[in-house]
Amino acid sequence: MADANNEEAPKIIVDDDWKQQAAREKEEADRASKEQANTENLPGPTLAEIVHIVAMQAAFGLGGMQDPQTGQPVPAQLPLAKHYIDLLELFQQKTAQSVTEEEKQMIDGTLYELQMAFVQATGGGATPPPQKES
Repeated sequence: MADANNEEAPKIIVDDDWKQQAAREKEEADRASKEQANTENLPGPTLAEIVHIVAMQAAFGLGGMQDPQTGQPVPAQLPLAKHYIDLLELFQQKTAQSVTEEEKQMIDGTLYELQMAFVQATGGGATPPPQKES
């Protein structure tokens, strides 16, 4: 009879494990469902969003962010900032003929502000050439 008791004990553990596994799977399915619902409600992509993403990366490189864990400013990484500023400049050049005037002003203004911040971060005293008005 002791053998019968030993055989039954694992069944209870297995049953409990099964219930815990089922609960975990249900939680994961609920989380996945919520994530899918969140992505379905995203607005369509825009040029402004692209410019914002690149500008945020440049700002990070300029030392304009805080470490979320420590709250301390992240040190500037000027080569990284320059890369993203150059990337935005390339974007400006490649889209020049296909953007609205409002989009052009947004791209030009963002690029100008980032270039000025870069000059200030590098301690440069030279004034960049003025933006051409079109």
